[in-house]
Amino acid sequence: MNDQNDKHVRKLDPSAKPGESDTGSGGGWKRLFARRWVFPALYMVAAALIVTLLWLYTDQERGTDNPAQTTPQAESASETQEAQASPEAAPAIAGGETLRWPVRDVDRMVVARPYYDMSAPAEERAAAIVERDNLFTPHMAVDIASPDQQPFEVLAAMSGTVKAAQEDGDNGFVAEIEHPGGYVTVYKSLAELRVRAGDKVDQGTVIGIAGKSAETGDKGPSVHFEIRQNGKTLNPEAVIQED
Repeated sequence: MNDQNDKHVRKLDPSAKPGESDTGSGGGWKRLFARRWVFPALYMVAAALIVTLLWLYTDQERGTDNPAQTTPQAESASETQEAQASPEAAPAIAGGETLRWPVRDVDRMVVARPYYDMSAPAEERAAAIVERDNLFTPHMAVDIASPDQQPFEVLAAMSGTVKAAQEDGDNGFVAEIEHPGGYVTVYKSLAELRVRAGDKVDQGTVIGIAGKSAETGDKGPSVHFEIRQNGKTLNPEAVIQED
């Protein structure tokens, strides 16, 4: 996807005066920490680092002969890591079709929240951490939004059978489609559904309208898009071929 990552703009401190030093008095630090975005940004970066360190620690523990050293938290992180596919995953092709993005004009869309990639820089990993009720979890999908924050149609990424189509509390409406080759695509945070469980759909069929969820907040309508194969989560950006 082109130009889909959020752009962060940092403004200079208008209260700083020419020639004023930030050393000695500590005034510069006070102004820095007075900014509302500083602590949330540090919080999310720290969370990303903690999740990564936990996964690395789990790998080391699994290599030892003492299973008692593995904590429940480490086991949970290990399961998540095992569910991920390699960043070098091959393009997803099944039944003569290649998986596509679930929107009409992907080039004009933006990424509201990226997929959590352990090999990405700390800032990108921080952007892919979901924080809810003081619980931090890696985001195993790509949230796609329109730059004008207007609703848009969500399309079937590949032909298949609708396994589930229902309302799911804070996630809005959710659709799940099974495809050949063990692939499953999941579409969350929909404002409405256009399909029902059991429907046969072709690639590009409108399955719903993008909406909001507890995770998307004030980012406008978006679709939470997941890809799995045989139970393993795949990075959409690694397995979807651009035209």
